[in-house]
Amino acid sequence: MSDSSKTRQGPVGIDELLEQVRAAYERVGPEEAATAAAEGALLVDIRYAELRERDGLIPGALVVERNELEWRLDPQGSHRAPQATSHDLRVVVICNEGYASSLAVASLHQLGLHRATDLTGGFQAWRAAGLPVSF
Repeated sequence: MSDSSKTRQGPVGIDELLEQVRAAYERVGPEEAATAAAEGALLVDIRYAELRERDGLIPGALVVERNELEWRLDPQGSHRAPQATSHDLRVVVICNEGYASSLAVASLHQLGLHRATDLTGGFQAWRAAGLPVSF
């Protein structure tokens, strides 16, 4: 075996990992997410309960804890949400500030949900844009 065939990639820091996964899809801003939802996309809020209670909810968004996301959105899964009807479903994942959602999208892409994306800036960007929030 030559030395070049033994090339190993070292550890990847989180900033580099985010850059890599985000390069694989186009993220959306708050207004684009609202438009996508109006056109039938599924907004999925993965923030934990304390943040939802503190800051509110996006009306119509499906709330799925991050640790359940893949099970709830896999159209072939036995624990899927009723909304998870197809691998072609347009999904916009929303976390608090737009970081965890990027990693979640990478996981959804691995499941075949090729139209999944996330909201740049997360829920905080949605709220700052003056889009609807309910309590």
